[in-house]
Amino acid sequence: MNAHDRDFSGKADDIALVRYGDGEFTVLRPGRFVICAVSGKPIALDALRYWNPTFQEAYAGPAEALARWTALNP
Repeated sequence: MNAHDRDFSGKADDIALVRYGDGEFTVLRPGRFVICAVSGKPIALDALRYWNPTFQEAYAGPAEALARWTALNP
């Protein structure tokens, strides 16, 4: 994420539209959170640490990221 992209304005129930890159992400539509691709849990943008830029997916934590990686790489 870029330092200039820190404005997460939007309603508390707004899902952000995010483009995931290598080591950073860009908020395309402001919102408060994204949804974990594995667990379905909401992830606050300021807590987002795990994602896959190839599949454009966010993960709630390392366990979810590992589960998805394992599923994609049997």
